[in-house]
Amino acid sequence: MEAISDLNTFAKILTAKGYDGYFHTQGAYAGKLKDSISEYLENCRNGTEGAPKSQLLLTGFLQWAGEDKPYVECCMWVKYLNGKFFLGRMEVKRKDQFGQLLKQSELTDLSVVTVPKAREAIAMVSDAPEQKTVHRRKRFSL
Repeated sequence: MEAISDLNTFAKILTAKGYDGYFHTQGAYAGKLKDSISEYLENCRNGTEGAPKSQLLLTGFLQWAGEDKPYVECCMWVKYLNGKFFLGRMEVKRKDQFGQLLKQSELTDLSVVTVPKAREAIAMVSDAPEQKTVHRRKRFSL
């Protein structure tokens, strides 16, 4: 695991890798990655949340095409110690429109630098494109 010294660098690297959607920190605080974490930490400083947890859970969608379509969800476990962020584990899940798990991939021993790009993470849980077979009509010759 590699430490990133501040929230700006941590969020900048993940955003550049395609994790630019909306996230929730600890199940609340919806917003872009940096904004979500900042709001959580601010509420911890104000006493609303209590002391900040040493491990934060960030959840968000990597792919969303509507309520009636399957989607890809991402969960990241980020250690937060003395103002530094360590990305340790990530789960990528593909679920159907009812929330039933279709496929899951778990990545461990990560760092913010080694985490796959968002498109690569989506590809890990996506079905391989089916090859279409071409049916030719058999013609009889006389």
